[in-house]
Amino acid sequence: MDFKQIDYLLEIRRTMSLIRASELLKVSQPTLSYQLRQIESEVGFEIFQRAGRNLVITPAGEQFCSQLFNIRTEMRKAVEQCQNIGGRYQDSIRVGLPVRSAMRLLPEAIRILSAEYPNVLVTPVFHDYGEFDRFFSGDTDLEFTETGYFSRSPGIREEHLYNSGIYLIVRDDDFLASRNMVSEEDLRGRTLMVGGGSPPQLEAVQKRVIDNENVGYYNSHNHDTTMVNVAVGSGVCLSPGFLMGNDPGYRWIPFDCPEYFDCAVALKDNERRPSVNRLVEILKELYSSYRGLL
Repeated sequence: MDFKQIDYLLEIRRTMSLIRASELLKVSQPTLSYQLRQIESEVGFEIFQRAGRNLVITPAGEQFCSQLFNIRTEMRKAVEQCQNIGGRYQDSIRVGLPVRSAMRLLPEAIRILSAEYPNVLVTPVFHDYGEFDRFFSGDTDLEFTETGYFSRSPGIREEHLYNSGIYLIVRDDDFLASRNMVSEEDLRGRTLMVGGGSPPQLEAVQKRVIDNENVGYYNSHNHDTTMVNVAVGSGVCLSPGFLMGNDPGYRWIPFDCPEYFDCAVALKDNERRPSVNRLVEILKELYSSYRGLL
């Protein structure tokens, strides 16, 4: 299969119509039908079943198209990235992180680095918290992490950036929203959002609060889902400060507990590019003098 055939197949899946897909792709319907038969012959299974003029996707076809969509998306990103590099830059640095706020000083660091290395492109790569497949495969050069995470991974070093506390997230009209700090006792009788791949430090705090303060809990799939649940009044949430965004309608209140997150940036020991190591130094310098909430 080539990428044109992938585009054909994904458009058929999106429209569920050979007629509509051929119009949008600006190819004849016989050509599109032929390409679909060629693809099904090559992969060895039926992707669509024909029911008169209608198409019904098979279970195998659904999974196949889903995987192809991901591949096509990554291919498009790769092409765009290389176009950027080829047009202006001589090198690139890819920084992996779960959310923008985890390295809120990254834009300023990029601005400083760009003045010193104008031919180096720095690109943030967002992925789920703690998923480092791209780092190990070499697709990212730096990764936001916690100090100690890679302690048993040879060839990787971690550079401390900052300590991030734990915060209580409530609606801005919640009776706790006016507090400068909240304690475990303040949550007595409330419902706490838990789950969603919480780090061990946060799980320990959640468990302690639930066990000691008669706090109910509600399983929430991920941080974004949790924020929606907080917004609709289903409960409150404890969260690492590094997830703190600027969404209106919420109040992030420091939570009185000894647990915290030792946030760092990880890179390979054999990384010798001056621009990469300079970016790490800039980040460390910026965070050492930062006085905002983390």
